[in-house]
Amino acid sequence: MNSIEVHNLVKKFGDFVAVNNISFDVSQGEIFGFLGANGAGKTTAIRMLCGLLDPTSGIAKVAGYDVYRQKDHIKQNIGYMSQKFSLYEDLTVNENIDFFSALYGLSRKEKNIRRDEMFSRLGNTETKSQLVKSLPLGWRQKISFSLALLHQPKIVFLDEPTGGVDPVTRRQFWELINKTAAEGITMFVTTHYMDEAEYCHRLSIMSEGCIEVLGAPKEICEAYHVDTVEDVFIKVATERRKE
Repeated sequence: MNSIEVHNLVKKFGDFVAVNNISFDVSQGEIFGFLGANGAGKTTAIRMLCGLLDPTSGIAKVAGYDVYRQKDHIKQNIGYMSQKFSLYEDLTVNENIDFFSALYGLSRKEKNIRRDEMFSRLGNTETKSQLVKSLPLGWRQKISFSLALLHQPKIVFLDEPTGGVDPVTRRQFWELINKTAAEGITMFVTTHYMDEAEYCHRLSIMSEGCIEVLGAPKEICEAYHVDTVEDVFIKVATERRKE
C-alpha cells in the first residue's frame, strides 16, 4: 500500500521550472530519503505534497488524498517537523503539548493519553514543566518529533531533523524514526548528512528539479560503482555541472 503517489509532477514559477516532471511512490511504513543540493527543488516538492502549494501539472496523492482538491484532508493526516521551527521556545513542554493538541482538535482525554504515550516513548517526564529554550537541542528535537506524532498521522515529513545535534543524539533520533516506521507510519526525510541517508529504506536524489537517482542505498551505490551515498551524491552533482 502506497502512502504517497507522484506521477509527472511539475511546478513552474513563470518560465522557471522548479520541479520538472518527477514521479515516485512511498510505501506505508517506509523511511524515504529525499535528497538534493540547495535549489534542487526539494522544498517546492514537499510543499506541494503537504498541500501548501498547487502543482502546475501532474498527479499526486498523499495518504490517499488528492493534492489539488483535498488539501485539508492531507493536512489532517500528516505530521511535519522542521529544523528551523517546530516548538515555541518561551512555552513549557506541557504548554506546547496543549497548544498542538488544540491545533489538531484533540479532546482533553485524547491529549492526556497521547501526552503519557509521548513521555513513555521518550523515557523522560522531568521535562514536562521546563521551558523549551532551557532544554538541550537534542531533547528539543526529540520533543518536536513526538509532537509531530501527537495526532497519529499516517505520514511524517522530517525536514533536516537532526541539523546541529551531536552524533550520539543523531543516532538516538534515528532509533525513534525506525521504531515509528515499524509501527506503520511513513517517514519522509530530507537531510544533508549522507551517512543518515543510508539509514533510509529507499531514497531519491534531486538535481535541478529532476529526480536523477531513485532506489535503495545499496542498489544506488552498486549502480554508480561507489561505496557510499555521499559518493553517489557527488557524482550526480558533478555530471549535472558537466552538462
